[in-house]
Amino acid sequence: NITEKSDNKTNVPVIFWLSGLTCDDTNFAQKAGARAFLAGEKEGVAIVMPDTSPRGDNSVPNVDSYDLGIGAGFYVNATKAPYSTHYHMYNYVTIELPNLLKEHFSIGKDNLRSITGHSMGGHGALTIAIKDPSNWVSVSAFSPICNPTNCPWGKKAFENYFGSVEIGKAHDATALLSERSTPIAEFDDILIDQGDADNFLTEKQLLPENLVEAAGRCGQKVTLRMQKGYDHSYFFIASFIEDHVSFHGKRLQKRSAQILASKAAANDFASTAGKPITCQAMVARGPKQPLSLETITVAPPEAGEVRVKVIANALCHTDVYTLDGHDPEGLFPSILGHEAGCIVESVGEGVTSVQVGDHVIPCYTPQCAAPSCIFCQSPKTNLCPQIRGTQGQGLMPDGTVRFTDKDGKPIYHFMGCSTMSEYTVLAEISCAKISKELALEKACLFGCGVSTGLGAVWNTCKVEVDSSVAVFGLGAVGLAVIQGAKMAGASRIIAVDINPEKFAAAVALGATDTVDSSKLDKP
Repeated sequence: NITEKSDNKTNVPVIFWLSGLTCDDTNFAQKAGARAFLAGEKEGVAIVMPDTSPRGDNSVPNVDSYDLGIGAGFYVNATKAPYSTHYHMYNYVTIELPNLLKEHFSIGKDNLRSITGHSMGGHGALTIAIKDPSNWVSVSAFSPICNPTNCPWGKKAFENYFGSVEIGKAHDATALLSERSTPIAEFDDILIDQGDADNFLTEKQLLPENLVEAAGRCGQKVTLRMQKGYDHSYFFIASFIEDHVSFHGKRLQKRSAQILASKAAANDFASTAGKPITCQAMVARGPKQPLSLETITVAPPEAGEVRVKVIANALCHTDVYTLDGHDPEGLFPSILGHEAGCIVESVGEGVTSVQVGDHVIPCYTPQCAAPSCIFCQSPKTNLCPQIRGTQGQGLMPDGTVRFTDKDGKPIYHFMGCSTMSEYTVLAEISCAKISKELALEKACLFGCGVSTGLGAVWNTCKVEVDSSVAVFGLGAVGLAVIQGAKMAGASRIIAVDINPEKFAAAVALGATDTVDSSKLDKP
């Protein structure tokens, strides 16, 4: 839930939904929202639904016509009286609403927003994005009015709002693309869904063929999907809205990762390099005790070490296992955590494999890869002993710690990672460098859960093509096992759990059968 003035604000990516003629901000939520909102939650994006025109005040001009006035603002700034006083929907969608969302809800900052819509709203989405592509990550549409200067709806709107259809070309997606000689660099694709049983298609109100032709001339990719048997209704939208949310979600996630990488590169880590950093960390003071949020000091990296800023952190059962006092190597006080996505803040003497600004995943069981290391060179194990001795004692390779509490007392390291801290120090060989385009909140799972599951399939069980695989427990590791088994070519993958709510995810990742073991009479 995103609330005004909420704590722990982040930059939430957003999809703008623009509705069509006669609609307001509620139509989409009531008729297509159930699927859209679930898809948005899955993709980690907010969905914002502005109204289609000004309303709610007797001073707002209106006429007795469904395709003009209230409910039919066409997402333009009207310049002709009487509409010029209130009908500024273009500014509202492109300036006023984005600023409000950024200021009060931390939604769509850094232009982290996409846009889509239906019919008149599809026209609005296309023209708004094409006119200013730098402000939008992606654009799509359902049954859009693609060439309004050549259809009755558009001509009527532009005559009344501008006094001229010709002026309306500045808000006509086909006309805007026709002016270009090159594709829009910001948009690798424009997704459009159109029902072939849409009566407005046959009445020449929509004209998607004109848009596709104009796109072809300038080289802009447009994916027009003609959906057999579908009309112009919200049932059509509900049927394919998940595809559009996914279309935008993937692009928003990629842009988010790029923004994060850019900010990290611009971060003045030089101001902290070589100096102790004071930051927050969750400290485990003792077994079965709640974690304590404390201010700690993180010392600079020594030779062969790397200090990183932790951006995203996941919780693994091993952390809980240690906190409960079951881990024979569990030491207290310590900083737990070993599944994280991090950015290199500074490096110690002799470090060559990573540099400041690199994105890394900390590794609990790293390999030195030295030719002289019989463990790293063996195909039978990856249990490299280079730092294992000190790591099990909660220490860095030189036998000391890099964490101290507010009283200057030492805090032990955990699994060589200790990622439940804003900053931590790792051995160089514990840093796995990754692409900056991969979102760190997802990359962190490769630190343990995903890699454990994939390794169980590929390295331990060595699953072969056409194998049958049973997976007991559908947590992060179990789901990764299913993915690995599918990638290995297993023909039957049986997912077993006592929580049937996990089965949908298991099937989506490759499970062919599901078993609720709590319902079985025999083990």
